[in-house]
Parts: sequence; C-alpha cells; structure tokens
Amino acid sequence: MGIFGKKRAAEQPAAKSVITLEDGHVVEAAESVDCLGDSCPRPQLLTKKALAQAASGVVIEVKIDNPTSLEAVIAMIPDFSGAHLGTIKGNRGWQVIVRKL
Repeated sequence: MGIFGKKRAAEQPAAKSVITLEDGHVVEAAESVDCLGDSCPRPQLLTKKALAQAASGVVIEVKIDNPTSLEAVIAMIPDFSGAHLGTIKGNRGWQVIVRKL
C-alpha cells in the first residue's frame, strides 16, 4: 500500500531519461518520481524517499504540477543530501532535477 492509499502504477521504476538542463548540460535521470496531481505533503515525502534510497551521484527527476509543492520540494532538497540541478517548466508542470550527494 502507498503512503495515502493504493499504489499508483506511475510510482514503479521507469526507464532512464535524458534531460537537457537550462544551462545546456545533459544529464541522465536514473529515476522519475511522478507527483503530477499530488499536493503537499506527498511530493515532499516521495522526493525524500527517492533521495534516501538513491546512491551518491544518482540523478532523479521529480515531476510536479502544484506550485506550492514545487517551492517546498526545492527548499527541502539540501536537507536530504541532494543538490538541485535545475527546474524545467513544461506544458503540464515542472521537472525538478536533483542529484544525490
């Protein structure tokens, strides 16, 4: 069972994706955390869990469409041994790119 009920299929590990950051650097995300449609505190909890399970140097993509959750996730990244590499605005929300330190 998930944090607040049934586990969504989107929470299962996804294939690696190649992401071009705003500064032109290209990174490969080993994991994608889908928080589309979720509000606080779920995106923070899922991001915290992904960072806790990741090995040092692993890049994680967090998909968020809630502005308040976006701000909260970016603010908490350093507290959980992560580095914010960038945020990319898309049609349906944002991609927050994080590297585990």
